Amino acid sequence: MRTSSKLLYASLFTILLSVAGAYSARAADKYVVGVSNTLIGNGWREEMICSIKAQALASGVVSKVIVANRNAGPAEQISDLRNLISAGVNVIVLNPSDREALNPVIKQAAARGIVVVAVDQAVSAPEAYVLSNDQVDYGKAGAEWLFKHLNGKGNVVEMRGIDGVPADADRHKGFTEALANYPNIKVVAMPFTGWALNKSAQQAKDLLASGKQIDGIWTSGLDAVVVDAIQTSGKPLMPVIGADNNGFVGQLITLKDKGFAGAAVTNPPSVGGAGLAVALDVLQKKGDHPKVIKITPEVWDNTSDVGLATLKRNYDPKLDPYYSMDYTVAPYTTYTKDQLLACKGP
Repeated sequence: MRTSSKLLYASLFTILLSVAGAYSARAADKYVVGVSNTLIGNGWREEMICSIKAQALASGVVSKVIVANRNAGPAEQISDLRNLISAGVNVIVLNPSDREALNPVIKQAAARGIVVVAVDQAVSAPEAYVLSNDQVDYGKAGAEWLFKHLNGKGNVVEMRGIDGVPADADRHKGFTEALANYPNIKVVAMPFTGWALNKSAQQAKDLLASGKQIDGIWTSGLDAVVVDAIQTSGKPLMPVIGADNNGFVGQLITLKDKGFAGAAVTNPPSVGGAGLAVALDVLQKKGDHPKVIKITPEVWDNTSDVGLATLKRNYDPKLDPYYSMDYTVAPYTTYTKDQLLACKGP
């Protein structure tokens, strides 16, 4: 009996060790995710961060999400990235403030085995993965639609984003490439909005009161306030290009019968969650992702049956006007809409 008891206890001890080891292995498989964002008070960026939290939760392999979130430039972002490295993160998902300036700190992160993914905008660091909307195509697709709608002639305004950041430079490049094919289209103003709602609204108001002939407006994503400014100015509605923001999508639907024509170009903030999905695959050695992944934007216009149907399918009157309605990136994101709206990580 004594020998049997010893064998029984030994077996139980072995089982407990095995269970403890399995638990430790599972715990070791949990990753810490760092996020670096340098533009706050912007609905698109807020949704981007929510998509990262939602994907972290949906993945089941993330234990914690640490967010460095402030209005900042390259120097401050470098400091934030160093702090995330010191915090022991396994992944850094960042929306870069500069294409080149962050390269040294990205190299430091990679040297420590941290997977770095730049989303929305590109960096040139060879160690980083880049997953973004094709920002050149974003600028070009919207401009092409506007110029064609104006029958190749007229005065337009190009309302840009933040001077010097990669996405603005890429969008302007696409806009300029389209413009080269339309010699009778003239750009009469090119303000930088800073991607700030109040600033964009005031700029639109000033432009409409300037006395300049304006036949169409291309915006870098702050669109509904521009349409509002046109309406309050008393001027006839003119074609506007914007993003897939909920409020603008609603305007394209509800104002169509009043003669308003325009198009929303998709720019999903869920590139944040998609970037995390890629990073987790790399850590777990799943799949073979290229270093640069570009998402092709779609054009949802209100002048075609297909475009109008797409706008109506995506519009949600319950959501914020600047909530992006293209909120998944297949095949990368796996969260539900409810998880995204909850904006809660592990």
